[in-house]
Amino acid sequence: MYEQIQEYLQNGNYSESVRALQLLESRYPFGKYAEQAQLELIYAHYQAYEHEAAVEAADRFIRLHPQNPNVDYAYYMKGLAAYTGTEDIFDRFIPTDRSERDTSQAKAAFSEFAQLVSRYPASPYAADARARMVYLRNLLARHEITVANYYFRRGAYLAATNRGAYVVENFQHTPAVADGLAVMAQGYILLGYDDLARETIAVLALNYPDHYSLDKNGEFQSVYTLDGLQRSWVNKLSFGLFDPPEPPQFDNRPDA
Repeated sequence: MYEQIQEYLQNGNYSESVRALQLLESRYPFGKYAEQAQLELIYAHYQAYEHEAAVEAADRFIRLHPQNPNVDYAYYMKGLAAYTGTEDIFDRFIPTDRSERDTSQAKAAFSEFAQLVSRYPASPYAADARARMVYLRNLLARHEITVANYYFRRGAYLAATNRGAYVVENFQHTPAVADGLAVMAQGYILLGYDDLARETIAVLALNYPDHYSLDKNGEFQSVYTLDGLQRSWVNKLSFGLFDPPEPPQFDNRPDA
């Protein structure tokens, strides 16, 4: 049975692998292949896009075999399953911006990878887990900027400003910090907190002088400036009916 399962796995027949692994474990729960079957079941579920089942299988293995020499693999696969939990096969062909999605799975994956790195720092999976944690942290920071941009479009300027501040305070050393400062500056301008806006712009210019919201003199560029709303002549002549200013949006990624 075990040799047949290996053939299924090698041929990429993961659904059949899951069925056979479950059957093997149920028939021989105390045999020498039982633990290995439980471990390979995690992988088979993952490859079959059954991410929740993979997490459950990993949890079960960790609970039943905490001293198993391969338990670090279970932690790694648990994080990997959570990491890709919102994906499906179409995501491989249709590019999407993950920062615009719900981030609960990303937070769960970060937590699982953090456990692996903390418990098993010498694990062969630790380096990859750390790299994924960096990506996830950047993703979570970018999500906050995406939400701030949404709040700007809705006219919720205080909420947008708070999101920018949250990025600056909690996601240092991520690329989104520059946008976080820009969000704060823009929010303070719209809220009428000119002194706070000037202080934030100074910090942005000092640390990120090449940010696209700044001109060559380090002045903040926006239709909403400290001097007020900059409107086109068409908008002024039509009393605001035509060519209204676009709400501020911030995204300093190269491919944005």
